[in-house]
Amino acid sequence: MFLQDHEIVALYHARDEKAIEHSQRQYGPYCQTVAMNILNSTADADECVNDTWLAAWNSMPPQKPLSLRAYLGKLTRNLSLNRLKSLRRERRDIRLTVAFEELEDCFPAPDETESRFVCMWLNEYLETLSPTDRRLFVGRYWYGYGIKQMAKHYGLSANAVTKRISRTREGLRAFLIERGYTP
Repeated sequence: MFLQDHEIVALYHARDEKAIEHSQRQYGPYCQTVAMNILNSTADADECVNDTWLAAWNSMPPQKPLSLRAYLGKLTRNLSLNRLKSLRRERRDIRLTVAFEELEDCFPAPDETESRFVCMWLNEYLETLSPTDRRLFVGRYWYGYGIKQMAKHYGLSANAVTKRISRTREGLRAFLIERGYTP
């Protein structure tokens, strides 16, 4: 039986361990996909997904997310990125490293104040894109999808996907510069 998000969140707030069971059943495959796209390792992804349930348990209360899917996805993504940083320090080859290096020309490492503006401008910029370009950009840089994977999904050539993402990155860089952010 699947529960509504607010029912699962209520279980977390009541400190009922069934919250984890329901989260795992309903959102486990989604969280696994998020982690796998970042880490490209089943063992590392499994570890991050398991850590997601603990992070959710520890953060609710006080957190009361309206969209549990988005909340758990964000927890998984952050845990996976932290794991990726750890793996990079160990000099393991992970494909998402390449995707993040592509974005360094747009915003290398903004401080906390700049980050809020960059995030706001990024969302503003994404709204100006065609639905396909937006999905390609988010797929590449949020979910960590590979070029070939997206090309197959959208019925495009890998070269076309690469060019569209490159143009979108260049557009983002120009968009940020117009708003006074200099990478």
